[in-house]
Amino acid sequence: MQTNLTEKARKLPRAEEAESILRSCVHCGFCNATCPTYQLLGDERDGPRGRIYLIKAFLEGEETTRETQIHLDQCLSCRNCETTCPSGVEYHTLLDIGREAMAGEIERPLQERVLRSALRTVVPNAGTFKTLLKAGQMVRPFMPTALKDKIPGQITPAKPRPTAKHARQVLILEGCAQAGLSPNTNAAAARVLDRLGISLQPISEAGCCGALDYHLDAQQAGLDRARNNIDAWWPAIENGAEAIVQTASGCGAFIKEYAHLLKDDPAYAEKAVKVSALALDLVQVLEREDLQPLQVKTSQRLAFHCPCTLQHAQKLGGRVEPILKKLGFSLTFVADGHLCCGSAGSYSITQPVLAKQLRDNRMNALEAGKPDTIVTANIGCQTHLGSADRTPVRHWIEVVEDALT
Repeated sequence: MQTNLTEKARKLPRAEEAESILRSCVHCGFCNATCPTYQLLGDERDGPRGRIYLIKAFLEGEETTRETQIHLDQCLSCRNCETTCPSGVEYHTLLDIGREAMAGEIERPLQERVLRSALRTVVPNAGTFKTLLKAGQMVRPFMPTALKDKIPGQITPAKPRPTAKHARQVLILEGCAQAGLSPNTNAAAARVLDRLGISLQPISEAGCCGALDYHLDAQQAGLDRARNNIDAWWPAIENGAEAIVQTASGCGAFIKEYAHLLKDDPAYAEKAVKVSALALDLVQVLEREDLQPLQVKTSQRLAFHCPCTLQHAQKLGGRVEPILKKLGFSLTFVADGHLCCGSAGSYSITQPVLAKQLRDNRMNALEAGKPDTIVTANIGCQTHLGSADRTPVRHWIEVVEDALT
């Protein structure tokens, strides 16, 4: 694809990167075939190829309106298109660059600005989020359906964590939203890894991974959170921590991008490379271990929903299922497993209509095999799918821990 960026566009911090990505696109359209929003809306501008053209037009000086921004906002950033693309176009990076540049040129409506600011203020702050979540649960029966869907009716409390200290130590990101919405997830991970002779070490100074800020028009704030986490983890890394484990694949996907996002920061570039290399999804830890000590006993039928951040961003699709089967779980067939459930970070809140359509489509596919439980690997997917109030939805490690004998 030929490009002719304006002088103004060439002054953007990542202009060279954007131009390189644009030139790698051969506009074949294979991406549209697997794009969830294109499948729903049938509009070229709501598929990856069309959005690439919209960003190209903006960087080349064509008039850009609020309508263009809406088409970019409706992208899930699921990265399904990247898995499909034969040319290796780094679409999500181009989208981030385009969104940030347009945010500086086009003012959002007041309602959107307030919503995005509220999300950025509340969700990354675990204490505030938990407090508001508890308050929301108290008045949940009186809420309109649209709001009620966002607040789980029941939250499984965390089981006690092991107190034994093993020679093998791994760090764990406690997260922000997950700590309130599913506090037992990391506790279950700690109990399972304890059986394998591995201790989880939480670092209280580490907080939100930064993805929420980064994708809600506050990229520098997101990068500052990344720097804070690197500082928090660094002493333990220097003391030999084996890995930084994430039980939320969305957080893991972003942490693995620290190296790229901070490559031009002289104070953090080298450390970010180390942190990204140590960042592991929980499945990457378990698949390296002898699972015999787990002694699982179960007859449950599970349907596994593979989050986009696990299969398309981290390229770990198909890695959880063999572990579950090895442990004795029966897995049902799930059609179109590559498609997004509509959670996509804050997407289920900022784009509720599209998110609900995608959720219901995924639930229909997941329930086709009549599973006892739907399991997934990301708190966003877990909460969003669970909001349908149909088949129970849990993190897969919780189901494993429940089945330990």
